[in-house]
Amino acid sequence: MDEETLRQVEQIIGHKFSDSNLLAKALTHSSVASERILSNERLEFLGDAILGLVICQVLFERFAGHMEGDLTKMKSMLVSREICAQISRQLGLQKFLKVGKGMIANRALSGSLAAGVLEAVIGAIYLDGGLDTVQNFILRTFASSIDHAQEEQAQGNYKSLLQQYAQEHSNITPVYVLLDEKGPDHDKCFELGAVLGERHFPSAWGTNKKEAEQKAAFNALVELGVLENTSLETEN
Repeated sequence: MDEETLRQVEQIIGHKFSDSNLLAKALTHSSVASERILSNERLEFLGDAILGLVICQVLFERFAGHMEGDLTKMKSMLVSREICAQISRQLGLQKFLKVGKGMIANRALSGSLAAGVLEAVIGAIYLDGGLDTVQNFILRTFASSIDHAQEEQAQGNYKSLLQQYAQEHSNITPVYVLLDEKGPDHDKCFELGAVLGERHFPSAWGTNKKEAEQKAAFNALVELGVLENTSLETEN
């Protein structure tokens, strides 16, 4: 791979390599490598692990009020092939990936191969510049995706959003109180209310306790001014 191409990629990713051979390998697909061990597959393996580590850390630190299940969902979305391919295309990395002649027109260049070259570049940056350097690269290139994941997770998961708000502003955890229930055992409805410290918020009905808790959390968020009152049904 010629030096001019490597310089272009370095400008795109914002890192100048001490060992340019690492970058060249990251951009070499197995279909064109003289030996498979000389392709970017090992760097892709490493980059996938590094990406997962960095994303897990930023989610853990940024979303202190989210439980393990919510964090796992966000992490799975952010490290998915779809998101990695999207970011790779935004950077234009797939244009620099060396592939065999039979794969040049392969549609996978905009999918799994695009994702793979991003992961390989992440692995190469880590080996060349260390964890801080690759962390900066990942946080910069995944910033909008992380913001989008937060928005998607907050939508419809009002309990997590209320817990995050309560911990950040009052260092307390919301409690949900069962106020009433009605109907036969096979078709019960439940009324619950959210409580923050001494403050009680408008209750809500649901066909099960989890639904009622989500609606009660929504009511609390509206009263706190975190959300606007929308068409969410909060009464049975």
